[in-house]
Amino acid sequence: MTGLLLLWGAAAAVLAVVMTAAFVTQQRTGQGGWADAFWSFGLGAAGVLVALYPLGGGNPSPRQWLVAALIAAWGIRLGSHIAQRAASEGEDARYARLREEWADSFGPKMFGFLMLQAGAASVLVLGILAAARNPAPGLGVQDVAATLVFVLAIVGESTADRQLSRFKSNPANKGKICDAGLWAWSRHPNYFFEWLGWCAWPIFAINMGGDWHWGWLALIPPVYIYWLLNSVSGVPLVEAHMQRTRPEAFARYAARTSRFFPRPPAS
Repeated sequence: MTGLLLLWGAAAAVLAVVMTAAFVTQQRTGQGGWADAFWSFGLGAAGVLVALYPLGGGNPSPRQWLVAALIAAWGIRLGSHIAQRAASEGEDARYARLREEWADSFGPKMFGFLMLQAGAASVLVLGILAAARNPAPGLGVQDVAATLVFVLAIVGESTADRQLSRFKSNPANKGKICDAGLWAWSRHPNYFFEWLGWCAWPIFAINMGGDWHWGWLALIPPVYIYWLLNSVSGVPLVEAHMQRTRPEAFARYAARTSRFFPRPPAS
């Protein structure tokens, strides 16, 4: 147990360093959106660390390799998408709003905000740690189910991201709200599928035989990220921006489209 706690602490330290680098980058570029790219890459790297770092000798198990591959794919996919957006578009509306509100104190407040993000990632990495270190031999039905859920989440989120990018690239859509494809079923399908991906780790981690009590810690990340996305840094900030900039269009969109969980649009 001590080894697992030390490994988790090392992952938290890595995340703090990564988000410090994110702070320096956003200060130099004036683009707060880079912070999200650093967060994604950093969490992916921390996930690989807790999955594969050798504890007590021996080679990584097939489950460790599988978990490491999945979180690496997640980090590379999401981090690359956000990095491309940060390099080619204006500042993310969420960070632009914070820059406006915080004014002269933006620097120190932004650093504190990014350290909070590092802390949030440290909570999330618990699920990866618990999933990878499940001592159940071999790969079973739970591992297959967890992998399918995770792959579905990555495919869904990447599809939502592509649909939104395609919508924004069309000059005819300037000032409009994307309501095509998955965005007709949920106002935030990217966030929904992001949350769904974190639901895979408890499926990997929970050992119903009672031999792996750490596995229950994997329930924390999906609950925690649902709260973050729906109450703190995701949905509320995005919707506040839409209500402020396109109030009438957003009101019509919200009336017919689910806030988070996908469902057919209301007629």
